[in-house]
Amino acid sequence: GLNLAASDVRYLFAGLREFYSERSQAGLDAYSAKALARVWKAVRFSWWMTTILHRFPETGEFGQRIQEAELDYLVHSKAASTALAENYVGLPY
Repeated sequence: GLNLAASDVRYLFAGLREFYSERSQAGLDAYSAKALARVWKAVRFSWWMTTILHRFPETGEFGQRIQEAELDYLVHSKAASTALAENYVGLPY
């Protein structure tokens, strides 16, 4: 949540700076799209973390095996670990 708040402030500041220094509405017009794109990436990551770290009885044995395979991949793949770290500490602006 705090990462999203910081990015919102950054996007809004850039839009306001552009509006007042260049008299351009473009930054303010793009604010919502930029902020929402970042929010949806954060929601995707939260969903992924929830599905990987919690057991859901309705997924059955197949779902449990998929979850175990995903965790195994995460632990043994540098690329997967890097993606986790990037998402966990906050995606780039």
